[in-house]
Amino acid sequence: MAVGQAGPVSAGSLPRDEVDPDPDLVRRLLTGQFPHWAGLPIVRVESTATDTALYRLGTGSAVRLPRIGWAIPQIEREHEWLPRLAPLLPVAVPELLAVGGPAEGYPWHWAIYAWLDGDNPVVGHLEDAYSLASDLARFLRALRRVPSDGGPPAGRGGALRDRDDATREAIGASRGLIPTRAIAAATTVWEAAVSAPEWAGPPAWVHGDLAAANLLTHAGRLTAVINWGTLGTGDPAVDLGVAWNLLPVEVRDTFRIMVDADAATWRRAQGWALTIALLQLPYLHATDPALARSARRVIREILAEHGDI
Repeated sequence: MAVGQAGPVSAGSLPRDEVDPDPDLVRRLLTGQFPHWAGLPIVRVESTATDTALYRLGTGSAVRLPRIGWAIPQIEREHEWLPRLAPLLPVAVPELLAVGGPAEGYPWHWAIYAWLDGDNPVVGHLEDAYSLASDLARFLRALRRVPSDGGPPAGRGGALRDRDDATREAIGASRGLIPTRAIAAATTVWEAAVSAPEWAGPPAWVHGDLAAANLLTHAGRLTAVINWGTLGTGDPAVDLGVAWNLLPVEVRDTFRIMVDADAATWRRAQGWALTIALLQLPYLHATDPALARSARRVIREILAEHGDI
């Protein structure tokens, strides 16, 4: 969908109100607002993110642009809160270098970050699953210790019951996308998670989308956590979903011990992983097969723990 005269979108069909910034648009934005960066090479970075576009800028920075209006607050949250969290965390987080404004037909604010080297861990092919689990646990313990006074509520991290209707609808919409026996099993696991005691502690900082695409590693060890647009305060159980979306079954119990998750927290964590995957699957199965496969795998991993699939 073209935006203004400049038309910063590709020729492909896009959902309403979604844009796809191309390299020429990025170059024009830089020329008009940050000319000292405008001569650097611009290379699109392939990503599973559906709400932002990412371009590497030279060797030391990256340009990130929202593709849809509801993604704009992500940059605002990172700008306000990451500088406060960064010194208290054991791994690197994105460093915001500059924020650009609407121009050249592009309607929203956008950002330039320092480039972070590393590789996304590959599900099913982790170099050292135990060490990665240990690194993740250390990161999550540190994040949980950061004072949350004044922090905004996280988009993910509230009470699971608030997602009950949407999750049940997603279970129904998943008929034909997952095995028939998995429909009843998913309902059972979800009901157990919703009935678990709620988080009784003060709201804790959460990343909100702790998955392989938002982690960087080197030699199998965690070096950075990126894409903090969903950060906020809430139930830390939401971030423990990484146990099913990334970690293999043989290290999950160890990970649970290292993050000191009691039975109720672990049930809620499983519920968070399940609801996210269930809501993704019907929405993405026709438009993003890779993410749909990931959602199916998470559902399968959770149900397998209960002997249900």
